[in-house]
Amino acid sequence: MRFKGLLMLLVSLALAGVVAVFANRWMANQLAGAAADAELNRAVAAAVEIPFGTRLDATHIKMVELPPESVPEGAFLDPAEVIGLIAVEPLYKGEILIAGRVVENVSGSALAAAVEQGMRAITVRVDDVIGVAGFLLPGNRVDVIATRRKGVGLGETEARTLITNLKVLAVDQTTSPEKDSPVVVRAVTLEATPRQAEEIVQATQQGKVQLALRNPLEDVPPAPVAEADAAEPAPPPEPLRVAVVPWNVDVIRGTALSSVRFGEE
Repeated sequence: MRFKGLLMLLVSLALAGVVAVFANRWMANQLAGAAADAELNRAVAAAVEIPFGTRLDATHIKMVELPPESVPEGAFLDPAEVIGLIAVEPLYKGEILIAGRVVENVSGSALAAAVEQGMRAITVRVDDVIGVAGFLLPGNRVDVIATRRKGVGLGETEARTLITNLKVLAVDQTTSPEKDSPVVVRAVTLEATPRQAEEIVQATQQGKVQLALRNPLEDVPPAPVAEADAAEPAPPPEPLRVAVVPWNVDVIRGTALSSVRFGEE
């Protein structure tokens, strides 16, 4: 009995050793696989909150490690590419910096860098009512409504939506959208095409313009282009007809009077 118990003890110890060896190898393989899967990419992020119009330097950025699938498209991977760029929108601490939210340094104001290529910034004078009671903020979308009088000396006016879905670049001299309380404003700067800017200026000369705040989630389909109807062929010209007016000629022979009529078919 004593020999059998010793044998059982030895077998148990041997099995325990084998299990420990296999468990150790399994853990080593798992750790090696995890280390292989942990190959991370380094991306440039904001080290602090960066206001609009700030020129970035080394104190504004830091490097963070992310899985390759988590790196957003357009992210900067080299900090040297970011130094000297200007933030065209407020950047938050820890935010990955991507192209479009920081742009190359340009001469002039920071607002000029926020205007997309091919677009123009135009300022519209407003009051607390036209400015949507002061709730307009940079980044909002608005419609421009033009009003003017109908006729001379009449009290009737007409209103029409002049332009839809314009981006608000600045309110007075504020370009940051961080505020959410109403502020009485005197001017709103909009981003528009050159043609839209001309229409806004013309509307301000003919009457008043007001701004209608849009829901930012509302999608505006492109305006359909009206197709011109095919021109109908012109009818052939009618032949020229000359109207002949009949007239009488009186002929006197001595004491005799006679009349001759001309112009009758």
